[in-house]
Amino acid sequence: MSTAKKYTFAEVKEHNKPSDLWVVIHDKVYDVTKFLHEHPGGEEVLEESAGRNATKDFDDADHSESAKEQLANYYLGDIVDEEKTEKSVSKKAASSNSNSGSNKGSWFRRLMN
Repeated sequence: MSTAKKYTFAEVKEHNKPSDLWVVIHDKVYDVTKFLHEHPGGEEVLEESAGRNATKDFDDADHSESAKEQLANYYLGDIVDEEKTEKSVSKKAASSNSNSGSNKGSWFRRLMN
C-alpha cells in the first residue's frame, strides 16, 4: 500500500493559473487543470479557487455523489498534518482521545459535535 504524497498550502498556492490549477478540498489536494473546460459550473468557478482551500465552495455547491466520485480522478495527495484544517485536526484528536479510554475523549467529542 502506497502512502499519499503530502503537500503544504504554499506548494498548492503555486498552482494557481488555468494551465496549472490545484485546489484543496477536505485536506486533499487535486489537480483539476484537465477538468477546467469540462466543469459544469464554468471555468471561472475553478479559477477563483485556484491554489487555495476550496472546501467551503465545494460543499456550498451541493455536488452530487457522482461529482464527488469523479473528483477522485484528480487526486494528488493530502495536506501535511501540520496544516490540515482545524475541523479535520479536531476530529482526529477526538477520535484519538476516544480510543484511549479516558473521560476526556467523551467530553471532547461532545464539545466538537
